[in-house]
Amino acid sequence: MKLARAGALAFALTFAGLSAVGAAFAEPVKAKVAEGVVVGDLADGIAVYRGLPYAAPPVGDLRWKPPQPAAKWTGERAAAEFGASCTQTARLGAEAKTSEDCLFLNVWAPKGAKKAPVMVWIHGGSNTNGSGAIYNGAAFAKDGIVTVTINYRMGPFGFFAHPGITAAASPTEPLANYGLMDQTAALRWVQANIASFGGDPKKVTVFGESAGAINIYGLLGLKTSKNLFSKAILESNITWGDSAPLAKAEEDGKALAIRAGAAEDARLADLRAIPADKLLAAQNGALFPIVDGRFMTESSISAVANKRIVDVPMIIGTNSFEASLVARTMQGQALTDWTNSQAGAPARYIAAKSAGGKPVWLYFFSYVPADKREGSPGAAHAAEIPYVFGGMTRSPIPGAPPAVQSEEDKAMARLIHGCWVAFAKNGTAKCPSGPIWPKYAPKSDKLMEFGASSGVRENFRKAELDAAQAAEPAAK
Repeated sequence: MKLARAGALAFALTFAGLSAVGAAFAEPVKAKVAEGVVVGDLADGIAVYRGLPYAAPPVGDLRWKPPQPAAKWTGERAAAEFGASCTQTARLGAEAKTSEDCLFLNVWAPKGAKKAPVMVWIHGGSNTNGSGAIYNGAAFAKDGIVTVTINYRMGPFGFFAHPGITAAASPTEPLANYGLMDQTAALRWVQANIASFGGDPKKVTVFGESAGAINIYGLLGLKTSKNLFSKAILESNITWGDSAPLAKAEEDGKALAIRAGAAEDARLADLRAIPADKLLAAQNGALFPIVDGRFMTESSISAVANKRIVDVPMIIGTNSFEASLVARTMQGQALTDWTNSQAGAPARYIAAKSAGGKPVWLYFFSYVPADKREGSPGAAHAAEIPYVFGGMTRSPIPGAPPAVQSEEDKAMARLIHGCWVAFAKNGTAKCPSGPIWPKYAPKSDKLMEFGASSGVRENFRKAELDAAQAAEPAAK
């Protein structure tokens, strides 16, 4: 993948220690799911349930296995604290635990909700870092949406192939994409259980950023995704989606296992005996879905190019300085080229190829706070997230100050958050203010820019994006 070739490393996500609004004054609230009764917190009109298991712990004999059903329990299960985040190298904060036993999700629900729209967030982090616990769904819940954030296996536990695993698997067993399988399992859990929190399983919007968007791009092309969600939002899908075939992934996995101390002819039992920290130490760079021929039968770009994707309304877009990911290794004009070729052009391509089905809306996020604009190259990768979450979530960029501070910042949060809310509720990007955001069509080539001066742009960076698309073999 070009992101990996460009040398972009996973950026660490800082754990913000976010909790429910007014949690100190919360009262218990209960919900019944397939596995048993859970007890969350109700405060300020929002019920919050943390650390709900949606699958069995993927440890021991379940390492590198498709997710299995979570165990049932008797009595009541406390859901006041986040579950462990998945094993990774990022420092999520002193209070944040990481473990291979990490397949948990979190729910924010409006008090008394009935058949409310649902949004399921798939976090970013290069498929090597991140956690659902970093993100606060309170603003969406305040606007009447049941909001879910999830964990999923990452790194060598989530996107990994090896000849020893393939040899031990049955001929039809899904391989390699364990993180993507986890996301599918979480969406199935939502279908089965979200009504207990007041959500409508027929109105599920899946949304994510960076690796989260890349994974949604992959989910769109899977037959197993049918009826799991009705809308999708892809923020900063920085890839064309030309996934590696299984044979190449096995070579890479074998090399990683050897770096972690395994023998060249290691079998599955040998691989499972490798300590987690050694596997983490051996990983190298961002990871992507893998065409294993079973779970994922074709690359994401092939699926979208040949119109073999789940046909749902979509919002897709990028930020003006996505190249912040590679700024340490590149400079000057190359940064703008990278933003166009690895972010803007793929987003426009996906929108164009999908425009013949359910409607698609394309955007460009360029907003930078006023006190940071002078000399700024633009809105960095992930900069839109705090605004999308209505100011309830800090920027996941390490060391970044709170993003939503000034009145202008708050207005941007109301605008883009409101667009996402309208889309989740009605399947149309009818924003609460500003100009009408038109559906994307290749002939008119219009998008919405969210910036210091927001508005509809026509033929935006057309020459540059056309050139980037022409240079991408997978887009031919």
